[in-house]
Amino acid sequence: MNRKIIYLVFSLFVITACSDLDLNPLSEGSSENWYSNETEIQMALNDIYRSAFWPLDGEDWTDNWTKRNGTTPITDGTINSEWGTSKDRWGLSYKAIARANTILGSLERAANAVPEAKLKQFEAAAKFVRAAHYGYLVTHFGDVVFFTKVLDLEESFTLGRTDKNTIMEAVYADFDFAIENLPESYSNSENKLATKGAAMAYKARIALYMGDYQLARDAAKACMDLDVYELYPDFDELFLSSTKNSSEEILGFPRSTELGSSLGTANYISRTAGGWGQSDPSWDLLCAFLCTDGLPIDESPLYDPHNPFNNRDPRCAGTIVEFGTPHLGFIYQPHPDSLQVLNLKTGNYQYNHDTRTNKFYASFNGLLWKKGVDEDWSDDKKAENTKILMRYADVLLMYAEAKIELNEIDQTVLDAINKVRARAYKVDVGAVSDYPAVTTISQDELRKQLRIERRMEFAWEGTRYMDIIRWRIAENVLTKDIYGLVDEAKDKLVDANLWFFPATPEIDEDGAPDFTPMYNDGLVKLLAVRDFDASRQYLWPIPAKEILINENLTQNPGY
Repeated sequence: MNRKIIYLVFSLFVITACSDLDLNPLSEGSSENWYSNETEIQMALNDIYRSAFWPLDGEDWTDNWTKRNGTTPITDGTINSEWGTSKDRWGLSYKAIARANTILGSLERAANAVPEAKLKQFEAAAKFVRAAHYGYLVTHFGDVVFFTKVLDLEESFTLGRTDKNTIMEAVYADFDFAIENLPESYSNSENKLATKGAAMAYKARIALYMGDYQLARDAAKACMDLDVYELYPDFDELFLSSTKNSSEEILGFPRSTELGSSLGTANYISRTAGGWGQSDPSWDLLCAFLCTDGLPIDESPLYDPHNPFNNRDPRCAGTIVEFGTPHLGFIYQPHPDSLQVLNLKTGNYQYNHDTRTNKFYASFNGLLWKKGVDEDWSDDKKAENTKILMRYADVLLMYAEAKIELNEIDQTVLDAINKVRARAYKVDVGAVSDYPAVTTISQDELRKQLRIERRMEFAWEGTRYMDIIRWRIAENVLTKDIYGLVDEAKDKLVDANLWFFPATPEIDEDGAPDFTPMYNDGLVKLLAVRDFDASRQYLWPIPAKEILINENLTQNPGY
């Protein structure tokens, strides 16, 4: 293809792609006389601290999720270089990086109008964004294009991929500058960008993803030592739309229906409450929560497969709607015999849309999300829950994980894990008789406990995907098929006294349950076949269009 034509195509793409995000043209900082004062710089920074630039990894890319009998390109192994998600995430990150570079390259224009300390703070805020996005690119794509200045179009076509280790040196340097120059907090009158704690926490996260455990340990410990954050006392309340600016939140974005940034909820809420109940927690996730004795379900004498919510870690019922409990103004009950359900607002029984006896498209596995869900989800199918990107529980568990991997196991490791677990039980960490405190000092066993704890704590928060990628267990957990309720549940389960689960599945070393014996007996239904190609899928493909327009770019293996 003629190079001029390629330039034209590329330019049109940039113009078109930018139009989706450019809510304020001035925030691009494209004017030659822009960035001359504090207001203009602040506006430009606000632009790259919009939620649109900070997507979460998909829960539907993991074994925590089912959507009826559907899969995603990640969970069915069909990712290729035309995959829209890799193209979108690549483009978003490079837009944010380019705008951060523009700000950083223009700050000197305001040197006479803005105090030096404030300029340093602005510089730190922009470097935080650049570091976070390069960290995202490296952890998902591997070696990527790297630049730290404003590029013209001709120059952009000369860049190939830079070794990820070189990039990470610059990422850590940017985080360190941010840590040194960002404030610990902002006043109510200030625009809330990244803080010192956010830079520490993000450095810890990306270092952990990269296996740089000493850096992860030190950054997480520094964040803990700030003594700015603490665990919110109630796990269930933390995620509700009514909880704002909690003591646990390190970085997040508010949602607003009025401003068009609310969370669409129809796919997640029950059919009786007016939703679709089609995007649900998986049985894999339900089986992952420990029992109250701290043992997995296939080892604990407390577990009853016919009452799967009994005697479980409180986060189980805090994450997944427990059968027979109030939910969005009704008693939620998927039982095949529950043709009527209690309306808590009227006190009357009404037609139950959440049992598949009545409605075929009710939740295919009987489960619904509870975490963060409140009655404001069902009035207009929109919710204003804060989009939490980083919270203190993650810092504690990142610290513990880094220390475990370094085999520096001491009381601080146990304390970090147990603080998170004790909060779930609403008890003090020292009340070890009131919750199953972690006490082992075995590296292998602690590693297993830490991974279980992360899954119980962070379900539906966008962290599971990178956890299974960096732990290299995706080739196991994402090749286990997705199961749900048999269509003949009344005959095969209820009448045989086998509801809800007909048996207890075995749980393997990666926390994956085995439902194949139940499937072979015809007692559960195969909803979808998962697949994961370990030879290529631990990295994403470089988008095909990028390689088309830049002959210096190479593709990741297998794509």
